[in-house]
Amino acid sequence: MKSLKVFVVSDSVGETGEQVVKAVVAQFRPNFENTIIRRFPHIESDDHINNIVEIAKAQDALIVFTLAEEKMREKLEECCLKENIPSIDLLGPMIQVFQKKINEKPLEEAGLVHKLDEDYFKKIEAVEFAVKYDDGRDPRGLLLADVILVGVSRTSKTPLSQYLAHKRYKVANVPLVPEINPPEELFLVDPKKCFGLVISPEKLNMIRKERLIALGLNDDAIYAKHERIEQEIAHFYKVVHRIGCTVIDVTNRAVEETANDIIERIEQNK
Repeated sequence: MKSLKVFVVSDSVGETGEQVVKAVVAQFRPNFENTIIRRFPHIESDDHINNIVEIAKAQDALIVFTLAEEKMREKLEECCLKENIPSIDLLGPMIQVFQKKINEKPLEEAGLVHKLDEDYFKKIEAVEFAVKYDDGRDPRGLLLADVILVGVSRTSKTPLSQYLAHKRYKVANVPLVPEINPPEELFLVDPKKCFGLVISPEKLNMIRKERLIALGLNDDAIYAKHERIEQEIAHFYKVVHRIGCTVIDVTNRAVEETANDIIERIEQNK
């Protein structure tokens, strides 16, 4: 069986090219016997290309490449043609067809798919984090979070956590109740990443009454009484004063508006 060597050349990590090569090789050699596939990632200069072509010629390898920049593709094709090395451009022909179809110029930026995948997984990780550390379920999450939200019940902590998670921030939130001591971890975190959410007693009274009715309960329960709400808000201010964190009034504010406020503050403090 003839030896087969394939060099996968890329200006990114080369994963796309390698997967295509493996799919083709498997049609001939399902077990990849007597076959070597070697990646050359992050190719950025003519010198890189010259060195790879020299090695490919010495080892009788063929070259498969995924290069976003047109001049780099042309350089590699020129070198391979000069040295009589078989080469396959995986991106170039498709880029040309797409460019002609939509009449737009390509960005010619390496690794965009990889960046997109990485961004996607960061978002998923942040969403899972927000669910795991929602409503004070596990105070250990406070030490791992990018953003910490504290507030009394019905101040939009959970929807705000999810919104921020979709912006790739790991968020933990803690409900504040007078009868329960806040977790000690809350006082160990950087106060700059902690935000207290407060709302007017009148608005909170209305929200809580609506919540009770939605649950099929009587709306005059202590949970929605003004006296109870005032007590909870007083406790809230004691806690956030001890933390030393920023307080944001979410009365009549959309979740998106509060989130943008928090993001701006977080980015300024980096």
